Amino acid sequence: MPAVVEARGWGWRHAGRRPWAVDGLDLEVAAGERVLLLGPSGSGKSTLLAALAGVLAEDQGESRGSLTLDGRQPRAVPGRAGLVLQDPQSQVILPRVGDDAAFGAENLGVPADEVRARVTAALAAVGLDVPLDTAATRLSGGRQQRLALAGVLAMRPDLVLLDEPTANLDPAGVLEVRDAVAGAVDATGATLIVVEHRVAVWAEVVDRVVVLGPGGALIADGDPAAVLEAQGRFLADRGVWVPGRSPAVRRAPLAPSAPILSTERLVVGRDRRGVLDVPDTALPAARLTALTGPNGVGKTTLALTLGGLLPPVGGRVLPAPALADGLRGGPWSWRSRELLGRVSVVFQSPQHQFLTGTVRDELAVGLRALRRTPAEVAARVDELLERLDLVRLAEANPFTLSGGQQRRLSVGSALAVPPRLLLLDEPTFGQDALTWAALVALLLEGVAEGSAAVAATHDPELVAVADGRVALERERAVLA
Repeated sequence: MPAVVEARGWGWRHAGRRPWAVDGLDLEVAAGERVLLLGPSGSGKSTLLAALAGVLAEDQGESRGSLTLDGRQPRAVPGRAGLVLQDPQSQVILPRVGDDAAFGAENLGVPADEVRARVTAALAAVGLDVPLDTAATRLSGGRQQRLALAGVLAMRPDLVLLDEPTANLDPAGVLEVRDAVAGAVDATGATLIVVEHRVAVWAEVVDRVVVLGPGGALIADGDPAAVLEAQGRFLADRGVWVPGRSPAVRRAPLAPSAPILSTERLVVGRDRRGVLDVPDTALPAARLTALTGPNGVGKTTLALTLGGLLPPVGGRVLPAPALADGLRGGPWSWRSRELLGRVSVVFQSPQHQFLTGTVRDELAVGLRALRRTPAEVAARVDELLERLDLVRLAEANPFTLSGGQQRRLSVGSALAVPPRLLLLDEPTFGQDALTWAALVALLLEGVAEGSAAVAATHDPELVAVADGRVALERERAVLA
């Protein structure tokens, strides 16, 4: 039967963190309801989902009040809830797609024949059309997100919990996944709680909107249309992506710019296998270029090749003298210390690049490597903490932050000293409207100072402020 959720004065604080992620939350979700959970980045949405899924262990922090699933502690009813995490890479368990999608259902004791049927149906529902023996770790981030959702749908849980399930998907995939979720809960009657910053995607398929403020305070609750009509401006001012109220970003006029990097008959791929032919092009300095295209087309692979982290399968990446600064060859041939200050890459998963134990130290890594004075380091770090809304988390471990906070930290670290070339993979996922505007403003400032920035993205607002676009299609790229 559908699950019932009840919170009474519930709060949670991560170990080693002074502020409570959620404190004093009172909330009821009836069986079979579909709830869109909104709120600013860091308001405790992901923490609440993790607690309901029973994956917050006592040694990870402390709680107060009560949070129950069908009147019991969530950890006492395994299998009742299925959770899709914000970072799909952290949810890949088994090496092959078919095995990974079957993992949850198999652990619930579902008969083998039934598991196979469920996996086939779930993969089809989320649009993941790949052989079952495909290596799960070789899927793009967007396809891994589909795989994680398929695994949850195959479990057929009574409570479906989705944390930014469409953050890394192309526009067609967003609607496909949303409709797959709606169809699944229609068929099973499951209760649904979905965390998503952008209201328009889910407003048509949910029957209730709940908005949390800082610390998990309940600031709005009700019918989606009624909440947005009555409190649209109020919510937009607090960072909710209200339809028709996109944030504005100011930027200085663009000055003439020379190329910083060009390509010649470039072919990119993994393990020496070509997946994308790139037309000869030149990336200008002091400009933001968006890489767009469907999931799995090769956006990440192209960005990593331009940044020197993958070798070209064919052709060449040619740095301009302003980027090479006396070095020979392309970025792939440069050593790590030679890339420093020249090229920086922001990975799709922020956790893959954290190096220190505190947010403050993470922002200082590049500054210290470039031998900036302690006073310069402190001033720049304090500025970034303020602008990225991370001041209260300055001494927190980066791995304890929410997904949106981790993304701001990873981009802020790369821009602490803007490099000559910056490659970013989905740099704006997980942001509310206010933190999105702050993050993009910081990125555009780096561009204005002369950095060339290339962002692989599905974010239409980021594409709209970009100076140019490279649109990738299956097996080729188109300059737009």
